Amino acid sequence: MNREDLIVLYEDNHVIVVLKPQNTPCCEDITKDGDLLTAIKDYIRVKENKPGNVYVGLVHRLDRVTGGVMVYAKSSKAASRLSEQIRNGDFQKKYLTVLVGQPKEDRASLVDYMKKNPVNNMVYVCPPTVEGAKRAELDYQIVGKTEKLSLALVTLHTGRTHQIRVQMAHLGTPVYGDMRYGGAKAVKGKIALWSTSLSFTHPVSGERLVFKIEPPKDAMPWQLFQITDDILVYN
Repeated sequence: MNREDLIVLYEDNHVIVVLKPQNTPCCEDITKDGDLLTAIKDYIRVKENKPGNVYVGLVHRLDRVTGGVMVYAKSSKAASRLSEQIRNGDFQKKYLTVLVGQPKEDRASLVDYMKKNPVNNMVYVCPPTVEGAKRAELDYQIVGKTEKLSLALVTLHTGRTHQIRVQMAHLGTPVYGDMRYGGAKAVKGKIALWSTSLSFTHPVSGERLVFKIEPPKDAMPWQLFQITDDILVYN
């Protein structure tokens, strides 16, 4: 990815909100593939004619396979204040995902404990007594159904690695396209996980900002569902 590919949803002197494409890293990783953080730095360097290093703060992450809305900080003060909002729960993220199957409950809260295996980079649900286990909590609501699939709106309360993918697979309804965690139920295709809504308090003005972006409607399996704006206002 490079700066010419960047889609900016909002920008001021303190924050920049962008669309993260699926399969693009949110920051540099071991693959050295083009990443979003570097593209944003290049974009700001050219737009604002800044010589030398450009500060852009990574305050939250999305899995490489996940697309959707992200915010980056343009100053260390903004980064610190956004990070504080994440710690105190004022920073709200919602995701749309297509699940294989249908959960027993159309609306529920899930609380699990998870641990990452650094050898294979996979995360597992485990008992809370396991050393290194971390609490993972989310709310979901089923907002659409087909015969074999469900469209879920998910609100994260913790930000664990692969959290939605692991918790929904543990529930018995893995994310569409997730061959890593889906097991025998997996459906091959691009993973249907999308950061659809982001809400936070502006780190300087104090204004509450909400950004919403729908997944690609013409792509499978999103095209099987009618995704309207009223779905995205679920609380």
